[in-house]
Amino acid sequence: MPHLTARVLESQLQGNESALIAALTEAVVDVYGEWARDVAVIHLDGVPAGRWGLRGKPVDEAPPAITFGIREAAFTRPDSGELVAKLVQTVTDAVADVLGAHLRDTITVELVATPAGRTAIGGVIVDS
Repeated sequence: MPHLTARVLESQLQGNESALIAALTEAVVDVYGEWARDVAVIHLDGVPAGRWGLRGKPVDEAPPAITFGIREAAFTRPDSGELVAKLVQTVTDAVADVLGAHLRDTITVELVATPAGRTAIGGVIVDS
């Protein structure tokens, strides 16, 4: 189940929530296929101005930061290089398309690998 968390300044996010959820879901579907639409989970964290810090100081402007939880097995596939590149590109494009192309070069995407057996749903470990 793909999980994406987008941390965005509240001022950038406000009014763009539905469009960003839709765009990030489409990015997941573009990479994994239509089956992923029903299991993609998108979290939007709006950060108030002054609560984002860079270089040791709070800032009123910051680039969006995306964390994409992905199964560790994705990095061991024969096509893992292509998969990772496509994930990063489609997610970056989705965010830039919704929040503005001027942000493209500053958007960060972090792929976080989850080993098999380290995800649980309803208190039960999911091995697949």
